[in-house]
Amino acid sequence: MKARVFTLVALVFSLVALGCSGGGEHGQAPVAHSAPETGHAQEIEPAPHASARIEPKSGSSLTGTATFTSSGGMVTLDLEVHGAPPGELAVHLHEIGDCSAADGSSAGPHWNPAGSEHGRWGASPFHLGDVGNLRVGPDGTGRMTLSTDLWKIGGGDPGSDIVGRAVVVHEKADDFVTQPTGAAGGRIGCGVIE
Repeated sequence: MKARVFTLVALVFSLVALGCSGGGEHGQAPVAHSAPETGHAQEIEPAPHASARIEPKSGSSLTGTATFTSSGGMVTLDLEVHGAPPGELAVHLHEIGDCSAADGSSAGPHWNPAGSEHGRWGASPFHLGDVGNLRVGPDGTGRMTLSTDLWKIGGGDPGSDIVGRAVVVHEKADDFVTQPTGAAGGRIGCGVIE
């Protein structure tokens, strides 16, 4: 047993001596990194996130960003727009992550994996893409947040994964009643969630 311990100690000293003999870049010894002293190594992964850059559609000047972060089983959307018309504007997640059409029509219909009727978020029935209305101030800026455990970032589940969908800002407020769009009017901003 003592022979094994001695051999192990000798091996460690040999490796340390080899590492300190100028093997690093520009004569510096390599730096070893170790896990915190918790008794076991652990790797901390960053919280999943996704985002969409909102571009103007239908001749508007609206731009913005939508950021999605995941923590504790909840996904939070933080949406900010600039250059938008003042008032309330509907925001929806649409089925197809394609904003190439000048009027945003390439994003397809609202994301609605359950085949529900259109409605107000959280008051059944509603589409998973029925985000709600964004209030835009006189300066053309607006911001909204929404947190839910119904969305996931990645994983490929068509019933919960938001990646590959589109965030669409409409020209009017959502009335939460008219089927299937909420009478929200044209699409004035669109961004693909990546």
